[in-house]
Amino acid sequence: MEAQRRAPQRAGEAPPHAGLLLRRRARWSAMEILFWLLPIPLFFLFGLRLPLLTEIAILALFALSLDLILGYAGIVSLGHAAFFGLGAYTAGLLAVHGWGEPITGLLAAGAVATAAGFVSSFLVLRGSDLTRLMVTLAISMMLLEAANRLAWLTGGADGLYGVTMWPIFGIFEFDLYGHTAYWYSVIVLFISFVALRAIVNSPFGLALRGVKGNPLRMRAIGAPVNRHLVKAFTIGAGFAGIAGGLLAQATQFVSLDVLAFHRSAEALLVLVIGGSGAVYGGILGAAAFRVLQEWLSGITPQYWQFWLGAGLIVLVLFARGGLIGLWRALVRRLHRTRDEEAR
Repeated sequence: MEAQRRAPQRAGEAPPHAGLLLRRRARWSAMEILFWLLPIPLFFLFGLRLPLLTEIAILALFALSLDLILGYAGIVSLGHAAFFGLGAYTAGLLAVHGWGEPITGLLAAGAVATAAGFVSSFLVLRGSDLTRLMVTLAISMMLLEAANRLAWLTGGADGLYGVTMWPIFGIFEFDLYGHTAYWYSVIVLFISFVALRAIVNSPFGLALRGVKGNPLRMRAIGAPVNRHLVKAFTIGAGFAGIAGGLLAQATQFVSLDVLAFHRSAEALLVLVIGGSGAVYGGILGAAAFRVLQEWLSGITPQYWQFWLGAGLIVLVLFARGGLIGLWRALVRRLHRTRDEEAR
């Protein structure tokens, strides 16, 4: 034991007490299990609004992919829609050209986006935060213009029609009411969430937090900072591609909108609302953002963005860390109240 205690720790390796902390974080609580059972009652309670719930699931996955590179690695991006759009066009083009199998199409979408993320990561990570913002935005704008120009392939401004998906496992057809698309999106979101949750609760996830907090200190102890950032950016791009492919398969249509700037901006807004650097922040933020958007646009179709902006200002002023930060603050206050009563 003494020899193990005195043994030098290798760079990037989590100390024993950190490993215990990571194992505790990796455990599933009863509240988390109940949370992931919610799609069942939602299916029966909001059967007529399943397309909205499907859209929330896809946006949540997209926000989770951005949260990995922003909330954990600290890489600021304004062009994350580039990988979302690549995934959407990959899945859509496969279906148009005769391969409409959903699962392999989704894997192909993730693979193409992962490769693009890996290649572009070396360019994105060369500069500071401002440079990264501009480079990611430039990549997204270039892909948008390329998709517009290559109308013979992508459909251009008219969109990509003829995206016909085969039944999942040859059994579950994509119906008009969106039942299959809803469950398909929820299951893909859950599987992706489990994978991302495992990543952020691993020694690699702990190293990403260290890189975000103090990259100079991480370099001083010998941690491969650039390699960690490349991995995080590549993985985040891959999951964004899966989200894009999921949208193409669920709606059976792809347009230039998947590469538009507002896609990246929406993901950032979702993380502001839900809270970045928290695995459930993207999901809660996506649900709150889409529900608020639907509700406000129904009340004031012309001015819903004004009220949404006002709500964001209030949230930033009084709920630091988004909905997750508000929840944590309430839990801490409850614990303090209990401790004071116990005394």
